[in-house]
Amino acid sequence: MTFQVWGWRREDASQVLAWVPDAKGGRGAAMQRRTPATKDPTAVERANLLNMAKLSIKGLIESALSFGRTLDSDYPPLQQFFVVMEHCLKHGLKVRKSFLSYNKTIWGPLELVEKLYPEAEEIGASVRDLPGLKTPLGRARAWLRLALMQKKMADYLRCLIIQRDLLSEFYEYHALMMEEEGAVIVGLLVGLNVIDANLCVKGEDLDSQVGVIDFSMYLKNEEDIGNKERNVQIAAILDQKNYVEELNRQLNSTVSSLHSRVDSLEKSNTKLIEELAIAKNNIIKLQEENHQLRSENKLILMKTQQNLEVTKVDVETELQTYKHSRQGLDEMYNEARRQLRDESQLRQDVENELAVQVSMKHEIELAMKLLEKDIHEKQDTLIGLRQQLEEVKAINIEMYQKLQSSEDGLKEKNEIIARLEEKTNKITVAMRQLEQRLQQAEKAQMEAEDEDKKYLQECQSKSDSLQKQISQKEKQLVQLETDLKIEKEWRQTLQEDLQKEKDALSHLRNETQQIISLKKEFLNIQDENQQLKKVHHEQEQALQELGSKLSESKLKIEDIKEANKALQGLVWLKDKEATHCKLCEKEFSLSKRKHHCRNCGEIFCNACSDNELPLPSSPKPVRVCDSCHALLIQRCSSNLP
Repeated sequence: MTFQVWGWRREDASQVLAWVPDAKGGRGAAMQRRTPATKDPTAVERANLLNMAKLSIKGLIESALSFGRTLDSDYPPLQQFFVVMEHCLKHGLKVRKSFLSYNKTIWGPLELVEKLYPEAEEIGASVRDLPGLKTPLGRARAWLRLALMQKKMADYLRCLIIQRDLLSEFYEYHALMMEEEGAVIVGLLVGLNVIDANLCVKGEDLDSQVGVIDFSMYLKNEEDIGNKERNVQIAAILDQKNYVEELNRQLNSTVSSLHSRVDSLEKSNTKLIEELAIAKNNIIKLQEENHQLRSENKLILMKTQQNLEVTKVDVETELQTYKHSRQGLDEMYNEARRQLRDESQLRQDVENELAVQVSMKHEIELAMKLLEKDIHEKQDTLIGLRQQLEEVKAINIEMYQKLQSSEDGLKEKNEIIARLEEKTNKITVAMRQLEQRLQQAEKAQMEAEDEDKKYLQECQSKSDSLQKQISQKEKQLVQLETDLKIEKEWRQTLQEDLQKEKDALSHLRNETQQIISLKKEFLNIQDENQQLKKVHHEQEQALQELGSKLSESKLKIEDIKEANKALQGLVWLKDKEATHCKLCEKEFSLSKRKHHCRNCGEIFCNACSDNELPLPSSPKPVRVCDSCHALLIQRCSSNLP
């Protein structure tokens, strides 16, 4: 191996980083010299560290693939890689002051990864538990080795680079981890996932190691130039391996998600089955209650119809009895009128007799006057006429007796007339009362007829108690017909009948209100029955929908399982390997571009892969070739019922 080295003066650690070999890896690569007058020294340091990281990572991958087994901690390229990573992490690190000395270590930012990435807590705990480590630098070196063995160094550092605010506490603004070069190095670290490393961290002395970069490992000779083709093949194999590992990760994640979905679906299925059983029991109970309500409704309807028929018959009988009672009252009224006429005729006869007697009295008075005149004229002839006087006296005595008898008769007749007048007054008062009662009875009849019509239209139902009341009314009407001849009994019976009729009317109104409340309850029961039917119908629809959803979920699970089985045997074809479309076999060009099928991994033109379908690996529609599109559609149609 021949080396071409430029002369340079050794200075401090930052000066060493200013002269590194070129990243292109040519024969006798020239060194770069820092020119402070033209470029920023920190930018030159970052570029040199980036080139060194590229060389170390590339050399480590190539040597590991050619080595062909797991790497140990004594492997030189691996040791140089850790030295380069240590220099990259130390670049631009702030100096932390303490009571005794100044502290400048990379363990602070690496310890911050635990808060940002929860999976890194295991590494931090194992590093702290190592017994031989005493310094923070030793802990940082152990952390880097464990992260490489886990194949997650790139993920951990990516989380650290994203949080620039937290990194600013440990690094200067011009540090490599704060600039774009840090993101490039993290991207290069993804390629180290190909390497399998088995490092013993426990027995190694990491505190006292000296981090010096050996540039002789990265200077190449002429024999290495001929190995480019082999390196290209190795790179292709590595790309395929990375693709397969990523595909396996995706498949594992999809399988785990599918298992979780299957578990959740099974749990939901058991819950739905339990809910179905509960719903069926509820439906059976509701049906039984519905049958009971229907039977009760039928009984209530039968009873109401019977009550309606009975009330119709009762009303008809009441009307007939009322008509008969009215006819009897009319007859009594006619008889009372006849009696009034007879009594009026008798009164006229008595008045005529009184007039005759009054005329006779006047005549007697006139005769007495004439006699007195004759007595005065014939005083002289008194003596002669004493006999005549005695006769006249006897006549007068007889006349006086007759007058007294006539006066007594007149008194008796006057008393009779007064009695007759009182009787006539009483009869007139009774007639007026009868007329008023007839008017009231007619009004009550009209009101009763109107109320009967209203009751027949609105209620159409009365209770069985009307029969008893009607029988009582018939007895009362018979008593009224017999008691109308006697006024006092007639009045009492009328008052009792009126009170009883009022009680009957109040009772009938209460019964009508009860019937109305029964109707409302019946309507409410019908509404509840309709609501129960609706709930029953909705529950049946929900059960049908749940059954269809369960069948669809089972079909989807089977499709996903088949898709996973199919995907396990697929390989992602590279762009360089395909020059023609697999279906139409047309050659690719700038106008006819290449497109991957996300199902089979082959390369097609746009015309042969202009289809989009959702796959198990991605729920969103992705590009699929024509043959895979037809196969997936046929599979979906065959799974449908």
